[in-house]
Amino acid sequence: MILPELSWQFLYGRLAWAVVLAALVSSAWPTAWRLPRRALAAIVAASSMLMALPGSASGAWHLALAFQYPSGLLLGLCAAALLRRWRGAGSGALLPVGAAAVIAILGTVLYLDAFGLLSRGWYYAGFGPNGAPLVALLLAGACAWCIVQGRRREQAAALLGALALFSLARLPSGNLWDAVLDPLLWGWALVTLVVAGVRRVVRRQAPLAAPVVAPEPALQAAGAESYSPIKESS
Repeated sequence: MILPELSWQFLYGRLAWAVVLAALVSSAWPTAWRLPRRALAAIVAASSMLMALPGSASGAWHLALAFQYPSGLLLGLCAAALLRRWRGAGSGALLPVGAAAVIAILGTVLYLDAFGLLSRGWYYAGFGPNGAPLVALLLAGACAWCIVQGRRREQAAALLGALALFSLARLPSGNLWDAVLDPLLWGWALVTLVVAGVRRVVRRQAPLAAPVVAPEPALQAAGAESYSPIKESS
């Protein structure tokens, strides 16, 4: 088991929470409106200052008590969201439904295992000296292939950055799973799946609930006149 340096872990926590907070605040801005770059820079600066405060005055100190550290993947996705805001682009979901399903299932299994409800040792295998680096290498190769092929480049780059942090500095906790998963990212994935499910149900029920359009009075009058018994007798 190789753990990260405490000083690097401390610095990572401050920077990562600043990026995550800035992304959350900027996400409240309507996507249809362009967020001014000065406003975005002010949000990032304020978030960084809030997290850089010493001791318990820092927001990162309180967030770490509840959520430990953000995963490298969450950090990468939030950085990608801020970059989109800076460029004024907002096409596509940062967390697709397929990726959200994988994260939700993986997180559920790992958290149940970490809490002792499964007791399979899968979460603690992320500290392994051989298996974890091998999995990280395979995932990094898959991310590089996706970037070269132009498939989900933002998501692949975020995951590749998380794997690089784990491989080079063992951040954030020395566990591979903590580099690609955390409670906030897991909750984001669950919300994404719920929203996608609700939208699918609404789309299926929309044709059934479509109102029946009544014919216009003029058409009704014309129809009644064409079938008048007086015309038939004549």
